[in-house]
Amino acid sequence: MKRIMLLIASALLAANAHAGIAVVVNPAAADLTSDQVAAIYLGKDKSFSPLDLPASDAIRADFYQKATGRSLSQVKATWSRLMFSGKAQPPEELPDAASVKQAVAGDAKAIGYIDAAAVDGSVKVVLTLD
Repeated sequence: MKRIMLLIASALLAANAHAGIAVVVNPAAADLTSDQVAAIYLGKDKSFSPLDLPASDAIRADFYQKATGRSLSQVKATWSRLMFSGKAQPPEELPDAASVKQAVAGDAKAIGYIDAAAVDGSVKVVLTLD
């Protein structure tokens, strides 16, 4: 029984493990601080066009908690208020990390987040969240 519990726990941890979250921009873009990243993803700073992973991706909730200090439901509420008031549009949701990386690589004003293990030379990391 102890062995089964250990195997289950190991499987769950492995499923949720990732190398960290990399906030990425186009290599030509300027560096950003963690406060700037939070402001961009909360609609306070419009200097970049933020991109989101699907809501079903576990990295998304982890990113928002670490980057903004808010839960996914709090972030959704923030964006609902901004959209209702006409002040901003929420980040564009792309289907997967490869799409985010491709979009960021092709647009100097795009910003996204992906698993740090997926980073390559096509994008520049401005912030790593562990």
